[in-house]
Amino acid sequence: MTAQPVSLSSHKPVIEPFSAPYAPEDDVLVPALLKDVTFSAEANRRIDERAGGYIAAIRKEASGIGGVEDFLREYGLSTREGLALMVLAEALLRVPDAATQDKLIEDKLKQGRWSEHESSGDTWFVSASAWALGLSAKVIKPGETPEGVVAGLIKRMGLPTVRAATKQAMRFLGHHFVLGETIGEALKRARASEAKGYRHSFDMLGEGARTRADAKRYFKSYADAIDAIGKAAGKNPLPDRMGISVKLSALHPRYLATHSEQVLEELVPDVLALAQQAKSYDLNFTIDAEEADRLELSLDVIDLVFADPSLEGWDGFGLAIQAYQKRALQVIEHIDALAARLGRRMMVRLVKGAYWDTEVKRGQERGLPDYPVFTRKPATDASYLACAKRMLAARPRLFPQFATHNALTVATILEMAGGDKSGFEFQRLHGMGESLYKQITEKGEKIACRIYAPVGGYRDLLAYLVRRLLENGANSSFVSMVGDENVPIADLLVRPAQKLEDGRGYRNPSIPLPPQLYGPSRRNSAGLEFGDRKELAGLLTGIASVRRNVDAVPLIPGVTVLNQTERVASPVDGSQVGTVVPAGKEQAERAVEVARKGFAKWSRTPVEERAAALDRAGDLLEANRDRLMDLLSREAGKTLDDGIAEIREAVDFCRYYAAEARRQFGHDMVMPGPTGEDDRLRHRGRGVFVCISPWNFPLAIFLGQVTAALAAGNAVVAKPAEQTPLIAHEAVKLLHEAGVPQDAVLYVPGDGSVGAALTAHPAIGGVAFTGSTETAWAINRTLAAKNGPIVPLIAETGGLNAMVVDATALAEQVTDDVVTSAFRSAGQRCSALRILYLQEDVADSMLEMIEGAARELVLDDPALPSTDIGPIIDEAQRTMLAEHIEEMKKTQKVRFAGVAPKEGIFFAPHIVELDRPEALTREVFGPILHVVRWKARDLDKVFDSIAATGYGLTFGLHTRIEATVAKAVDRLDVGNIYVNRNIIGAVVGTQPFGGSGLSGTGPKAGGPTYLTRFALEQVVSVNTAAAGGNASLIAMGD
Repeated sequence: MTAQPVSLSSHKPVIEPFSAPYAPEDDVLVPALLKDVTFSAEANRRIDERAGGYIAAIRKEASGIGGVEDFLREYGLSTREGLALMVLAEALLRVPDAATQDKLIEDKLKQGRWSEHESSGDTWFVSASAWALGLSAKVIKPGETPEGVVAGLIKRMGLPTVRAATKQAMRFLGHHFVLGETIGEALKRARASEAKGYRHSFDMLGEGARTRADAKRYFKSYADAIDAIGKAAGKNPLPDRMGISVKLSALHPRYLATHSEQVLEELVPDVLALAQQAKSYDLNFTIDAEEADRLELSLDVIDLVFADPSLEGWDGFGLAIQAYQKRALQVIEHIDALAARLGRRMMVRLVKGAYWDTEVKRGQERGLPDYPVFTRKPATDASYLACAKRMLAARPRLFPQFATHNALTVATILEMAGGDKSGFEFQRLHGMGESLYKQITEKGEKIACRIYAPVGGYRDLLAYLVRRLLENGANSSFVSMVGDENVPIADLLVRPAQKLEDGRGYRNPSIPLPPQLYGPSRRNSAGLEFGDRKELAGLLTGIASVRRNVDAVPLIPGVTVLNQTERVASPVDGSQVGTVVPAGKEQAERAVEVARKGFAKWSRTPVEERAAALDRAGDLLEANRDRLMDLLSREAGKTLDDGIAEIREAVDFCRYYAAEARRQFGHDMVMPGPTGEDDRLRHRGRGVFVCISPWNFPLAIFLGQVTAALAAGNAVVAKPAEQTPLIAHEAVKLLHEAGVPQDAVLYVPGDGSVGAALTAHPAIGGVAFTGSTETAWAINRTLAAKNGPIVPLIAETGGLNAMVVDATALAEQVTDDVVTSAFRSAGQRCSALRILYLQEDVADSMLEMIEGAARELVLDDPALPSTDIGPIIDEAQRTMLAEHIEEMKKTQKVRFAGVAPKEGIFFAPHIVELDRPEALTREVFGPILHVVRWKARDLDKVFDSIAATGYGLTFGLHTRIEATVAKAVDRLDVGNIYVNRNIIGAVVGTQPFGGSGLSGTGPKAGGPTYLTRFALEQVVSVNTAAAGGNASLIAMGD
């Protein structure tokens, strides 16, 4: 049966929405946790005795057929084989064509020493896997050297046989991780465990939804599973009944904190309908835990669903809580308060957490002050025990479910439970922890254990498999060590407190805090977590409080410009953002003369003083974040996410070039030479640099060019794009405030004629330009026509940026990266994806998902958190895009056309399928994705086609085949190649940005060679023996 959804959109939560510090300091949290889980000597003795007995029993039973734990010990993540297996298992069974399967198998089996595992595996499962993979490896690559080149295939067997053997080995592996491909098969396999007293919670495998169709399919999958489980559940009362785990991100394609209103409106009724259905069968219904930035949103959904009167009288509703999250205890307090307010009982599954690597990376990428998770495993262990203690104390209002495979953790929880061993259960993963829980559920105290059982096809195994390997495959994990007889049992009984007293501190010293990501040379730019409601509210309040229009005038010392004031209108709604007084040709020439005088002083300013001014500029940008965010939104149409990213990039440019100036220009380079001579190489500024920047990054690219030139000792005349003069005006004023003299950086707004006058001036020392290839050509011709010093042109222009996707790629990952690359910032990035090459074997399904995801994007006022895409910069750009689509309709296939708001200058995402790549002859700067299909045998032709365009800015590749990556890197002269990720958002100092060919001159912005192009080199050679003797040589020891 399926209950009818009940809409709760108008209901308010019964308690205050959850909020807690997102990433607090470990040094404050961890001591409190340790104090909370301190035991007496007698209690510790009992824990040791119990846990030691479990471990001895596990080791005694560690023989026979084996299972996942043996497999993880044998093929840990620290081995090449383990990594190769993970990739192979993840990709092979979803690849539809034989040619790509063969390539993948060949690629991965070359990476391992499989024969070494055949004899070392203690169990039949490990040995059989090694045998199958070892056999395959030998077929593909005879010989003993794993790094050797493929010598040839064994003709008698050939790749088809190997393909079949390897796929069977992968299915064999999958069978141990997954209880069944269907819920019916899983229920059938679960009977044996149920007969031994185990309970089950079934997890329907799958990625989060990207489209409405995905969400509907997952909803049906859950509803069908609940029906099947309910009919098979028997007559026992809760908690001794089967259950299901539900992933909220599978039920909504935009399950993001920034889309919370939409999510609560649309998702809550669906989750309630499933919960009502589970209640009708009296099943356990658990909401799975997800990433940290979704925690508040998940709890909002849970608060509303759990409070619905239709669920009264049912004790089966529950959620999972992750102990590695620093907010775990506050989540327990929130849930306990919710249950108390409603007078109901809730099931709470406690897990360590399965997204740890993702959380660490996101914290670093987003520039957070700290991490939302603990970075040392013993700190997570301490948090787990503190949470367990709190949950046990909340019985019977909470029904704790302790998910662990660690014997010491189990023994500690049983000690904390005291004489009352009722009202809670343990949980283990299917295929893991069997020996441990045999001691607990079938012998000894006979405490209930529930098996968390994945259900789904092997194609859906990826996310689950990778998380399990990351959780349990690390060398330091209990699962990894418990079966190793070489590890003394006493080592497995060391408490978290003892491990944290090893002198390494409460946080992992090998994982720097996000602000210290780049070491002592510079501080990482500060970001913002949109999943923290207080942070987001503070941003919105801050922006509103500093909103004011800007009246921009040329900033040329001693020069007053009396030209007519022009209105600057917002592309969002046409409202006035400010005014600008444009300069003319005469003022442009005067600016260069003033800057020449400024250069004389600035170029002789010590490097440390110049660098310090740029560091101060970075700090001022962060201090004025809200003001700049407002301007970026209103003048340039930037979404909040893009606005934060742009300010951070500008800050990174300031700090990076300051650090590079210190490193490269802070001291003379001593050159090798004969004794009696001192030879040194030094750098100095070139003179006046003209910096001409585009409208699509009016702060970051503008300041990137300007700060590089300043760092190298040049004076700068900066001309912003006509469309965005206000942001540039404020940026230059901040540079002046930071200590850069007014005659060292001058602001000259105006149209193209102003830029032409500046580049034609005979006294300039160089030009930095970002914009169209055509304008770059014109500047180049202007510079070449002058009879004077030959000055550098540093140009970064456009590109026909491509991405190639083969059949080994994961559709959900491809969809995320394609949609981001093609449509974020309304496609108004020089790095944006313009042409997507999809292998024909997977093209239909991937295109369907990409189109579905594009359909979910919200076009609206960029100042709203829920907006995904803002406006096009001006009417001329919108007209150009519309004309291109009309032209494409005549000869190509427009597969998808989004709907744009009527107010403002918006252009919705479009997807155009081309019959051949040559049908796209130029860069189309906007949210239009062109798609071409290719055959598996034609990869070389695809690379030829990309190279033939003459552009070389960014390129993306989605594949699990490393040989394909190597081929792309070798074949394509492209500035930035991105593999298995999106192709936009190059990070200063991490992914130096710039292209070749028609895409630019180099060197790369934000890279180690960029500053030298802004500088002249000078060698000073001194004969130190000129006074009549070589004192240093004579004084040298014998």
